[in-house]
Formats: sequence, structure tokens, C-alpha cells
Amino acid sequence: MFSREVIWQADLILLGVMTLAGLLAMWIDKTIARRNGVRVQRGKKAWRRIPERTLFLLAIFGGSLGVLGGMYLFRHKTKHKSFVFGVPAILAVQVALIWLLVAAAAG
Repeated sequence: MFSREVIWQADLILLGVMTLAGLLAMWIDKTIARRNGVRVQRGKKAWRRIPERTLFLLAIFGGSLGVLGGMYLFRHKTKHKSFVFGVPAILAVQVALIWLLVAAAAG
């Protein structure tokens, strides 16, 4: 139905969208974290943050490069060992799977 080229292009677009979503999620969570400190000091109610589980799910579903970039670009979650080791591990598995798929398609 669709050619391999069209499928690969759609996959790359999806990967780009998920990468941007991961980066954006890390930026939003960091921004809320910063603002909550000021809000609590002023006696206001803190805003809800993005759950860590959601950030990990974004990484698993293709946004690992964006989440990893956001960690170090915004200095967010860099003291959490689950993120420091987990997100690069997710990225490594994804790179290995992509490599295997490309090798299988070429051979």
C-alpha cells in the first residue's frame, strides 16, 4: 500500500515530533518547578507538575533524545539517578532497534 520510503519518512516525522514533545515537556516542568518556589513563598497554591512517569513514557515512545536534551539544556532532573541512567538506557535501546531495522531492511 505505502512504499518503504513513505513509511520511513513518516517514522522520521513522528520521531521529530516526539523529540520536540520530550524537550517541551522538560521545559514546561522546569518552568513550573521554578515558579512554584516563588508561589509557595507568597502563600499561593503550587501548580501541578508533569509526573516523572509521563516524562519516562515520552522517552519510551520516541522522545528520549528530547528528554535527554532537556535534562541538560534546562538542568532538570539531573540529580535523579533514574533519569541520569534511565533515559540514556532508553535511548541506547532505541538506537539499537533502529540499527537492527535498518540492517534488516537493507539485507
